[in-house]
Amino acid sequence: MLFGRIKGTAICTLKYEGTEGLKLLVVQPLNKKMEPIGALQVAADVVDAGIGDLCVMVRSREAALAMPVVKFVPIDLALVGIVDELEVRPDGEFDYTLRPGWQRYT
Repeated sequence: MLFGRIKGTAICTLKYEGTEGLKLLVVQPLNKKMEPIGALQVAADVVDAGIGDLCVMVRSREAALAMPVVKFVPIDLALVGIVDELEVRPDGEFDYTLRPGWQRYT
């Protein structure tokens, strides 16, 4: 999974069968320090993200599997989540305490 920030929209006049109705967004991939890496890319949006949102993306076959109707489409990058809250900690630091109201997984 990757992080990315939405920079704009991409408009197509002709789409492959099975991708009609999908919103395409221009995304800037980010590293773990939230710094831009690489060139802008176009991703299929299945979570109704908007410009400026921080999103979680998947590539390759996982991107095609994220499509709502047809699972065998030529999609290589998909937005599968919008980040509401992000807490970045130094490498190797973990917090094992549970917040009030959370239950331990058994």
